Amino acid sequence: MAEPFVLPGFVNAHSHTFQRALRGRAAGGDFWAWRETMLAEAECQTPASVRSTYETTYREMLGAGYTAVGEFHYLGLAEAFAAAEAASAAGIAFVLLHVAYGRGGIERFRQESVAAYLAEVEALRDAGIPIGLAPHSVRACSADWLEEIARFAEREALPLHIHADEQPQEVEECLAEHGCRPIELLARTGCLGERTTVVHATHADGSELDLLASSGTTICACPTTEADLGDGFLPAERVRKRAIPLCVGSDSNVRIDPFEELRELEGIARRQTGRRGVFSTDELLGFGSERGADSLGLDEWPQIEIDLEHRSLAGVERDDVPAALVAGCAADVVAG
Repeated sequence: MAEPFVLPGFVNAHSHTFQRALRGRAAGGDFWAWRETMLAEAECQTPASVRSTYETTYREMLGAGYTAVGEFHYLGLAEAFAAAEAASAAGIAFVLLHVAYGRGGIERFRQESVAAYLAEVEALRDAGIPIGLAPHSVRACSADWLEEIARFAEREALPLHIHADEQPQEVEECLAEHGCRPIELLARTGCLGERTTVVHATHADGSELDLLASSGTTICACPTTEADLGDGFLPAERVRKRAIPLCVGSDSNVRIDPFEELRELEGIARRQTGRRGVFSTDELLGFGSERGADSLGLDEWPQIEIDLEHRSLAGVERDDVPAALVAGCAADVVAG
């Protein structure tokens, strides 16, 4: 009997699990129209619905090879506890990226003060739930909120995750309010650093990428969602040249397939450069596993086994399996 082919499990560093319900909906002609549909879906969520649907989706993630997930959560405190319960029942390693939302969005997203937000974080930590801080964005958090959250994250040595440079309108609004771009504001408010992950960065310019590189900040790319929402492309070659750490997430969960995220990341780089193999197979698999674990502050997470009898691997030599996984396999190649 052949020796099992085992790899580190994939780490889904950015998930909005409730958005799985939106797959297949046209939801308007651009990101902002889609957002209105998303807000309506968020408004419908309850602790009971989160407990049920998240467990189902987390089991789907496990079947696809994601053995750990960072849940970027902004539905409320009771729903946060329900998400943690769902993850425990499903058996997936879990970090709650609890979101700070000072303005905008809908009422259920928002805390009345940054102190109230940090009190929620402490309540979740006291319950033993692994936590990361997650100011939603520079749209949702003022500069003083960002500064306070950054200080807390530094003091408590916690991960900090934030959306930035996802859409041109976001950049324009930040320039109008603060006189600088989103990642520049994050640098100004002390949010960047080795425990920080910036999600998307699809519209980051060269100076912002330099800030990420010099601070050791990670980028979480979510290519299937960025394609679905018209977010644009990660500036992959410029990120690679600066050695900015990368990880991946399923984000809106329109697709749950780590192989597709990694393949699209390399595909973006190839289209931008006209070259093949911009990222090596080992690099890509590392983005999907170790780098994601680093982003979430995880020291350990389960492995996965690959089904070497799967039709997608027919005729592939054992030494070539990692490259074949990235080049041409889907999540069903993971052994059940």
